[in-house]
Formats: sequence, structure tokens, C-alpha cells
Amino acid sequence: MPKGYWIAHNDVTDPQTYEKYKAATGAVFQRFGAKFLVRGGRYKGLQGPIRSRHVVIEFETFEQALECYNSAEYQEAAKYRLGASEGEIVICEGP
Repeated sequence: MPKGYWIAHNDVTDPQTYEKYKAATGAVFQRFGAKFLVRGGRYKGLQGPIRSRHVVIEFETFEQALECYNSAEYQEAAKYRLGASEGEIVICEGP
């Protein structure tokens, strides 16, 4: 069965509040079996508009990735992210 991935690109505008988002999501990601493949770090933009923070999270299935995002716990934590950053998140299926 194909895995599910969150791919996020963000510009953090309020680092203190963004840290609250990261702290609030720990238990949620653990509950859904999330595995961080990329979380910040060094990058080189090669084409198009590039955000300053990049995150890739692996889930066992596409459905599990969607369930995590749509969970009440994640949506509550996401309020911190929405107030502290600008960006995009896509959930996609992969190997």
C-alpha cells in the first residue's frame, strides 16, 4: 500500500509562536505514526519562489496522513502555525 506524505514549505514570521506549534504537534504526530524525513535544515532553491523552511513527513498510508491533518488535535495546534507562518502544505501519495 502506498505511503502518504505531508510536504510543507513555510516562511516563519513569529518564531516563538511557531515553537508552540511544534510542541503542540508532538503527541499528534506520534499518535498517527508520523516520521519526519525533512525538518528544516540546509537547502538550495533552484527554481521558482522558495520558502525558507521545508518539511516532509511520512505516514504509513495516504489516508493516515489525511486523518492526522483533519484530526481535532492537529487542527487545534495548527492555529499556532497559521498565526506564525505563511506557506503551503500538500498531502500526496508515494512509494
